Amino acid sequence: MTNRSIFTFILECLAPFRLLIAGQFVVGIVWAIDLSLRPYLVKIMLNSIVDLEPSQAFAVLTKPALFYIFMSALVTVIFRFYEYIWLKLNSPLRKSIVLKIMDRMMDHSHHTFQNYFAGSLGNKIKDVMSGIPSILQLLVDRFFSHFLALVIAVYTLALASPKFALIFSIWAVIYLYGSYRASITAQKLSDIASEKSSTVVGNIVDVLGNIASVRLFSAKKYERQSLGATLQHYVNANQQKDWYFLKFFTFQGFSFVIYQAISFYLLITGLQNQTVSPGDFALVLMINISIIGCLWDLTRDFGNFAESLGEVSQGLNIALQEVEIADKPDAKDLAVTRGEIIFKNVQFHYRGSKPLFNDLSVTIPAGQKVGLVGYSGSGKSSFVNLILRLFDTTSGQILIDGQDVRSVTQSSLRQEIGMIPQDPALFHRSLIENIRYSRSSASDAEVMEAAKAAYAHKFIEKLSEGYNALVGERGVKLSGGQRQRIAIARGFLKNAPILMLDEATSQLDSVTENYIQEALLKLIEGKTALVIAHRLSTLLHMDRILVFNQGGIVEDGTHDELVAMNGFYKKLWDAQVGGFLPDK
Repeated sequence: MTNRSIFTFILECLAPFRLLIAGQFVVGIVWAIDLSLRPYLVKIMLNSIVDLEPSQAFAVLTKPALFYIFMSALVTVIFRFYEYIWLKLNSPLRKSIVLKIMDRMMDHSHHTFQNYFAGSLGNKIKDVMSGIPSILQLLVDRFFSHFLALVIAVYTLALASPKFALIFSIWAVIYLYGSYRASITAQKLSDIASEKSSTVVGNIVDVLGNIASVRLFSAKKYERQSLGATLQHYVNANQQKDWYFLKFFTFQGFSFVIYQAISFYLLITGLQNQTVSPGDFALVLMINISIIGCLWDLTRDFGNFAESLGEVSQGLNIALQEVEIADKPDAKDLAVTRGEIIFKNVQFHYRGSKPLFNDLSVTIPAGQKVGLVGYSGSGKSSFVNLILRLFDTTSGQILIDGQDVRSVTQSSLRQEIGMIPQDPALFHRSLIENIRYSRSSASDAEVMEAAKAAYAHKFIEKLSEGYNALVGERGVKLSGGQRQRIAIARGFLKNAPILMLDEATSQLDSVTENYIQEALLKLIEGKTALVIAHRLSTLLHMDRILVFNQGGIVEDGTHDELVAMNGFYKKLWDAQVGGFLPDK
């Protein structure tokens, strides 16, 4: 990702707020003019006072004094106007940024989310959300207005004497160039510190998300040491950045001392030679004091800009990556009329792994109930994930009713497929929201019917808040069996023409499982169904069973046919312990 792509993204985010940003520029212009104008008014008044008759005080000083007061009032009003602009801009801009990033993030492939902590990704998005408004403020409020103030100050100093403008310009150029060069190094150091910070947050979220494991394995000491090591990397990176700024700020501070000494020498010499008036003396000193404040702010702002840009850069590093699995520009919605699934010469491998499927071809007729069996890692879940297009095939085609899954929109594809996973993850929302997630337009009555069909209604009713009860992060407040029943209720509510079950009843007790099995048989009636199972007895009612081994389908038939073959499936059937397949 390049800096150009970062700034392009920032400009896209700012585009809807161009009028408000223009207002910020107006405020910056007024402030920049005022910084030199009021010292110039003081110069006029002081020069007038030198030869002023007391009786002429009001006549001579009233006009510049009123103008000075007017500028003070104008600056007060303009700052309140700025606060109004920021009120209208800040929060809506943050909202727009998050929506834009999340829209992009949700398009990324499944592979992307397998390689990063969820907490780290969340922290990166937060950094972008707060970083872009900070960058906007720095660009307009600091860089634009302060550089304009410097230009006006040079012009105003030249009115007193060109040599003051010259010496100030030389010093300012050296000061600003040094700050710019420092910002380049600072950005690199800030990038490192920002990445370390994201790693710390991700580590913390990972520990808190697995707090039960930490307790069960008495791993508090280990996690503290691990977190301490991660934090130390963050401390080292942050201190390296701060130490660099400390040295640079020291250099800049002494450079101003030298500049002030030169200014005083020229002012005193000018007074002695009568080439500098008392008003000029006051003008130069007042502008120097104001401008050093600006430059000092600019120096720190270069650092803040580098830090904000570093955080935004790190945050966008993932979001702006090319989307691996994207809809084609002319992609159409999937139209499922029957539910036939065809794998045609499919090849597939995970990134950095050996090929899993090699020239895999198989046809699943519409309405057929197919069991998928095999050892862990044999390709069952990959088979299902490729149909869902969570990953893309290396070559070959996967067709649903003659439509290549890569030629239809991903949204419509997944809308036509119901998935009940082995370990369902729920949102930290109410039970009714979690069930309704599969069909947002469903009524409360439809949600309850689905819950009843999944044998979840009774336990939900016993909760103090019923269907409005919050389930906790990833459903932690529910038991494994309860989470499974909520996932099954989602399947009933969605009622998609193609259904996929991955050990959908594995976490249920035997009594509930018998009820659920009957309900699931009703659910898959008239649908094309793929059922992954380690407990082979659950597949006895399937029309067909596909036996996977090392990325290939080695046997295909009904339970009785496969047992009669006395091959790999028979070996699996005989090897079952307690109804489950061994790990191999």
